Amino acid sequence: MLLVVAAFIVAFVLLLYMISPLISPKPLKLNGAHVVVTGGSSGIGKCIAMECYKHGAFITLVARDEHKLVQAKKEVEKCAINDKQVVLCISVDVSKDYNQVESVIKQAQEKLGPVDMLVNCAGTSISGKFEEVEVDRFKMKPYNIYVTVAYPPDTDTPGFAEENKTKPLETKLISETAGVCQPEQVAKVVVKDAVQGNFSSSFGPDGYMLSALTCGMSPVTSITEGLQQIVTMGLFRTIALFYLGSFDSIVRRCMIQREQSKAADKRE
Repeated sequence: MLLVVAAFIVAFVLLLYMISPLISPKPLKLNGAHVVVTGGSSGIGKCIAMECYKHGAFITLVARDEHKLVQAKKEVEKCAINDKQVVLCISVDVSKDYNQVESVIKQAQEKLGPVDMLVNCAGTSISGKFEEVEVDRFKMKPYNIYVTVAYPPDTDTPGFAEENKTKPLETKLISETAGVCQPEQVAKVVVKDAVQGNFSSSFGPDGYMLSALTCGMSPVTSITEGLQQIVTMGLFRTIALFYLGSFDSIVRRCMIQREQSKAADKRE
């Protein structure tokens, strides 16, 4: 009886694996595609633009600083694989006037065609204790459109350097346990996941574990992905508990050091 049940389960899993490609999104061909990258003048945004350009895409770089845009354009153009490719630069603040943003994107579409991929990399990370962050800092398939949410690790970019200036010690020590990645490496992973239509894009084993643990009601790209999440959930939760214990230890040590420092200041 057990053999029959086991055989049925194996056959069912194989069937799901076989039909998985039928329901997965069709991969996007970057060769000749129009890719718009906001925040494309530096960091991960610029590297994603370069990675897409290496695959034959047409690029529209969107950012505020015209000088940085010109420099980024030169770097992206070095990655061309044919003489037909074009890099278009648009200087605009995407957080301000929506009508202006809509207007310049329409102009880009008139020159390079409809947008096939939109990469939102504009913005910076605001680090600090919750109670110290100002309120205004919080402002923020029917049409065959797929969304990829990327969870990049700490990445060696100008934005990350700026973030570290105000990052609490506890947060800095915890994030240091995973190391710092290069933007070129992160860009390759993000582009690969985006063209395949993956909902989540994570980097490294820690990133994969966290995306699986926090998948919740998020969609899956394939049945295989869903099965992997189901099978690994218990194991990853066990590993995560050890991580949490380590993080709690870091927070406690920092609190003790802070209290000792205050006591020393009072004695003086």
